[in-house]
Amino acid sequence: MAKHDLDPNYLDPNYEPIVNHSDNSPFHEVLAARLQRRTLMKGSVGAALASIMGVGFAGCGSDGDNGTTSANAAATDLGFKAVPTSNANEVVVPEGYSSQAFLPWGTPITGSYPEFQEDASNSGAEQEQQVGMHHDGMHFFPIDQKAGGKSSTEGLLVMNHEYINQGALHTHGPTNAVDNGGVRPADEVRKEIAAHGVSVVHIKRDGGGTWDIVFGSPFNRRITGNTEMDIRGPVRGYEKLFTRYSPDGTKTRGTLNNCSMGPTPWGTYLAAEENWHGYFANGANSQPREQTRHGVGSSSRYDWELAEGSADQYIRFDITPSGGAATGDYRNEANTYGYMVEIDPFTPESKPQKRTALGRFGHEGVIFAPVKEGEPVVCYSGDDSRFEYIYKFVSSKPYYAATAGGYLLDEGTLYVARFNEDGSGDWLPLSLNDAGFAAKVQAVEGTLVGEVQFDGFANQADVLLNSRLAADIAGATTMDRPEWGAVDPNSGDVYFTLTNNSNRGKDGYDGINAANPNEINRTGHIIRWAEESNDHAAVTFNWDIFVFAGEQGTETVVNGEVLVTLDDDNIFNSPDGLWFDYNGRLWIQTDGSDAAPYQNNMMLAANPVTREIKRFFVGPQGCEVTGVSSTPDVRTMFVNIQHPEADWPFGTEGSHPRDATVIVTRVDGGVVGV
Repeated sequence: MAKHDLDPNYLDPNYEPIVNHSDNSPFHEVLAARLQRRTLMKGSVGAALASIMGVGFAGCGSDGDNGTTSANAAATDLGFKAVPTSNANEVVVPEGYSSQAFLPWGTPITGSYPEFQEDASNSGAEQEQQVGMHHDGMHFFPIDQKAGGKSSTEGLLVMNHEYINQGALHTHGPTNAVDNGGVRPADEVRKEIAAHGVSVVHIKRDGGGTWDIVFGSPFNRRITGNTEMDIRGPVRGYEKLFTRYSPDGTKTRGTLNNCSMGPTPWGTYLAAEENWHGYFANGANSQPREQTRHGVGSSSRYDWELAEGSADQYIRFDITPSGGAATGDYRNEANTYGYMVEIDPFTPESKPQKRTALGRFGHEGVIFAPVKEGEPVVCYSGDDSRFEYIYKFVSSKPYYAATAGGYLLDEGTLYVARFNEDGSGDWLPLSLNDAGFAAKVQAVEGTLVGEVQFDGFANQADVLLNSRLAADIAGATTMDRPEWGAVDPNSGDVYFTLTNNSNRGKDGYDGINAANPNEINRTGHIIRWAEESNDHAAVTFNWDIFVFAGEQGTETVVNGEVLVTLDDDNIFNSPDGLWFDYNGRLWIQTDGSDAAPYQNNMMLAANPVTREIKRFFVGPQGCEVTGVSSTPDVRTMFVNIQHPEADWPFGTEGSHPRDATVIVTRVDGGVVGV
């Protein structure tokens, strides 16, 4: 590994450096201003966490809301017995359920189907034919979906591979360039790039209920950090994307650090590029704002640019300008990352498309609002970093099921959220065609915006390339790591996890207040909102807090009423993954501390109407529980386990742990969660 002098945390692939130094109002300040009273908490934290309901909020849980509350509550009841916290090195599911590990890292799925070697001695070429490492967001596509079907016995399971464990990926760990003449073996680098990306796996359930890979299927596919991709949308062809590989800025290679995802209404898959900044190295004395606002450093996380032989596919990770034209080097390579990447799993010969109209930042994922014939497509995305923002995209062209496709994501308006003190909210357009935004841009030209000397935007492509900076200027509300989003299929309400913010009260940011009684916010919470008139394309909304995470006794207070009090059955911290199943139950996954009282990371189920929450699933030691999907009948659930301990369930003791997907079913074959 390289010497990462700039920050001792840099080798942590989950580390997001704080790069937002704007003075926009933090979300915790807005929330504090809405408090009407301070209450004591039963737990040891010291004060209740509280929120005030937004006016007219659709999912407030009182009988008679929209005339449907009682029915919706019954439909989303939680019928299982909550499981306790656990520190065992195994998966824990409720009584009456079973779990089976499936598709571990290294499973052969395409090409010559090379078997995984227990000593991790597979080559880079073999890894390109095997399931990648560090499973994350995923989705199950019924095999007959394109024909309007809803098969629950056969389909395409598509999953992201966020990052890698270098020590586990190679037999004896990675070769250090410093000890190897300043270079890394090219095949090691090839294997590391191949372990990233996306896997498309054709799976089928037999008559006995066992799922397996459909070997030889043309749909089985690997998309890696070196797969050729097209640039689409307003940033396509912009000069700041010109590289030696693509002198006209219309294509690039690979997708990296794919965390969550989003299935589109037309049956494709969007993979999010999150912490992509750490893969590039810029040794110049100064960096452009497109890099500084994201934390690109002078050295890279894995030293891929130092691969022996200096092949073009590797040296592109060195983005230091050579002194000539941009078309002669890779100074702009990092500008081809930070997008949502559309993959058509049913067309294996198709090239992935980077959809730039959705903005460039640390995308955690994307979630679509329900589509309606003749109306715009709407989707939401969080920027997973401390003090960053929540975004919404509204297409310019209307949706029609018969002709819908990715082109709908190439034209539209990108908005960023402002949460107001009175429980209302505004979507602020990031468009030079909007007079209000254009005036804000003009007002700050020639000044410092945070730590960026702002010299204006050349065009709309420049705005989208610098989405974070544009959001700073627009006046968005900074948030505590906005991660996964989910839209309630019954009410239309939008939910987002705010995972945590370990820098609350540090580095010049505000300290404790009634809404955030911990100076360092380690536990996080879940926010939700209802768009005005239930129109997801609206520019205003009403919001509240669905639940605060924490230990036993943590309360969520709305209008002076305690609506949630956490106990042994549902304590959790650092909510991350979020998903509504087809019946409207909300599933919450965690990526937090494994210390007492929380123990191993977990997944909980919630009734969005009553706010009842129960722990459903606990992962093995050391893992993050992330990524969840199900068959349309909700009788088979898929849950991903990322970076588990070495001996669960496939790895050899102490050296080569293997991520895996867990299949969860009811023993009696019934609906999961009922």
